Amino acid sequence: MNDIMTYLFRQFSSFAVVGFIATGVQFFLLIGLVELAGIPAVPAALIGYGAGGTVSYGLNRRHVFRSDLPHQAAVWRFTLVAAVGFGLTYLFMSLLVNGAGIPYLPAQAATTGIVMFWSFAAHKMWTFSPCKDAR
Repeated sequence: MNDIMTYLFRQFSSFAVVGFIATGVQFFLLIGLVELAGIPAVPAALIGYGAGGTVSYGLNRRHVFRSDLPHQAAVWRFTLVAAVGFGLTYLFMSLLVNGAGIPYLPAQAATTGIVMFWSFAAHKMWTFSPCKDAR
């Protein structure tokens, strides 16, 4: 049991590092689009989410989950999990920025934390987990 917990902790830590990199891409675009291009925070967050997701797929597939699931199967799964995360990002950013009046950067930080836990669980249990009919 201890070995499983150690492995899970290391895997989640790697996922967090990949998430940090992908979030860096997301925040770079978010801030640039809001501050330089004048795009509202919610659409800018969604654009950033898409770019960060692209980075995330490659790094998670190769370094975190070490999946040998064919891209054909993994990409559509990843896309579906990302689409749910996209919806969660829209929901929480809208509630926090537009509903609660929280500034967009703290709102994005809170939203990122929520979506991170959802994404790890979904990717571990489904996206990169082989299934009989996917091979």
